[in-house]
Amino acid sequence: MKSKKDNGRMNTGKADADIMDLNNNAVIKTTERDILLDVQHLSVGFESYNAKVEKVFFNAISDLNLTVRKGEIVAVVGSSGSGKSLLAHAVMNILPDNARVGGTMYYKGELLTPEVMNRLRGHEIAFIPQSVAFLDPLMTVGDQVTGTLGEKARALQQKAFAHFGLKQEVAGYYPFQLSGGMARRVLLSTSYVTETEMIIADEPTPGLDLKIAIEALQDFRVQADQGKSVILITHDIDLALHVADKIAIFYDGRVVETADIQTFRGDGQGLKHPYSRALFHALPQNGFNLPRCPKCGATCATWDVDEKGMRCSCGNS
Repeated sequence: MKSKKDNGRMNTGKADADIMDLNNNAVIKTTERDILLDVQHLSVGFESYNAKVEKVFFNAISDLNLTVRKGEIVAVVGSSGSGKSLLAHAVMNILPDNARVGGTMYYKGELLTPEVMNRLRGHEIAFIPQSVAFLDPLMTVGDQVTGTLGEKARALQQKAFAHFGLKQEVAGYYPFQLSGGMARRVLLSTSYVTETEMIIADEPTPGLDLKIAIEALQDFRVQADQGKSVILITHDIDLALHVADKIAIFYDGRVVETADIQTFRGDGQGLKHPYSRALFHALPQNGFNLPRCPKCGATCATWDVDEKGMRCSCGNS
């Protein structure tokens, strides 16, 4: 994938050859047939100007790798500001103009350039955004759900609205006429009207009552069992554990660990990274059990985290 600043095309060479990404990392072209999306060495940063009108650069995602296979739900879990939504926006090619993107992404083994994503978006890849601001304020929500398919998808839109407890007259409403929960259910409905192969759902459950939230996640499980792939972005690891196949733990713009769901059992000792284990132990059913620094007493929630482990900022761990 090229930076938004660079309109050139990456030379991939032979189909089975290594290529170099924007950071000069050697990247092996994906050949496994069951891999739908392969993200390699993704970095995302933003250029801006400070109070002295000096150009500054903020790096939000660094050297991120993620693989999603057909029929698989990968839950991306992390705290607010860890880079989860930026991953989705980078894949969908909807980052702002001041974003600078590096790394390489493949979809079905094809280099995922902005041109390719523009072709796939809304057809093979569906995006359920976190913010209801993605709804067009000048278009009725029914027409937004059917999208470019128009009346061909009206029956599917009606079925989706009924499934999520929305009255059929809601299709004629504009976004400002919806409550937050109704708008969230409208966004969920968009994944029902197209024959997509991948769904990227960015925090799809906030604003929903527990019953609807669980039903929405169960719907993702059904679609995955039918062969679709789902990237479920959430801060709620407890809900994700009920439907996902893998959990990718995010921290500060990096994936510290991607683990099969079976490792989140018992005392979590199957998890390799101490941050993943701490996150698992912090769940209510695990007693909010957070390690403390023996020197200063600070919980691990405030410790520094990197690829190797966790350390208290006081210098002891």
